[in-house]
Amino acid sequence: MPISPLPKTPILATRLTIPGPSSEASICGAPTGLSYRSVPSPFSLTRGPVAAHHVSGVTRKGDFVVERNGSARVALVTGAARGIGRGIALRLAEDGLDVAVNDVGANEEGLNEVAEEIRGVGRRTATIVADVSRADEVEGMVGRVAEELGRLDVMVANAGVAQVAPLLEVTPEDFDRLMAVNLKGVFLCYTAAARQMIRQGGGGKIIGAASIAAHKGFAMLGHYSASKWGVRGLTQAAAQEWAEHGITVNAYCPGIVGTAMWDLIDEKLSEHMGIEKGGAIKQYSELIALGRVETPEDVASFVSYLASGDSDYMTGQSVMIDGGIIFS
Repeated sequence: MPISPLPKTPILATRLTIPGPSSEASICGAPTGLSYRSVPSPFSLTRGPVAAHHVSGVTRKGDFVVERNGSARVALVTGAARGIGRGIALRLAEDGLDVAVNDVGANEEGLNEVAEEIRGVGRRTATIVADVSRADEVEGMVGRVAEELGRLDVMVANAGVAQVAPLLEVTPEDFDRLMAVNLKGVFLCYTAAARQMIRQGGGGKIIGAASIAAHKGFAMLGHYSASKWGVRGLTQAAAQEWAEHGITVNAYCPGIVGTAMWDLIDEKLSEHMGIEKGGAIKQYSELIALGRVETPEDVASFVSYLASGDSDYMTGQSVMIDGGIIFS
């Protein structure tokens, strides 16, 4: 995605590298629907074709459905070259899934390294360079996954960008660039994945990257907060529309994650607050009830659950994984 550097308010990204002082960093299932049957129940709804999710022809590894009629389930993780996306991709591979990974060309070296780690645990992979804000590239990406790995069972729309700036300094161009990735990109990944899953006969897990900023807007992150509220609404709508196909749609909402992203956010916030670098993240970290900064592995553990059969009765939710900052 050809984004020019913004001299006053650089964009920070999982999925692209911005030239200049900015640098990139991390932001931020089990399709048990092999067949469906209605189960009589006094609590059955009068509408909707699926009253229960029935599993057949699968192999389990612990609590995870890892094979479907002898073939490993397939996941696609966007923004996977590093940070949260990398952690998710590796965790799903450890869970027994074949995992395709995506990022933009600027991060291709990191993408290839993640792919090698996936192969190292005995799983198949594919590396796909694509811009999630472009519809043609997203459709092509999903098509390649289905062609090279046989199908698509889990979509993790993880790619995202952030920009630290007062709203009065955010330009329309800044706003559009951020929304193109964080909201439009999630929309494109959700819909392309759903179409593929429906073509396969239904069933699947679609998972998106939201944020604690999807539950509480943050000063200096106004347009970022708006984009994540959008992901939350999109997730709820998609969950309702695709339930009839056995597809669940959920989102994860990280808090303060120990990645290069937060180093950059801290730098900009500290500068705005007139304090030394490190001061902003220290103040925010003191809000965490569990007393430590989040890791990519913390997020990946929850995504592992969303990708598993254990989450089959959960859809339309945007769940905070923040160590106890925001309570609902």
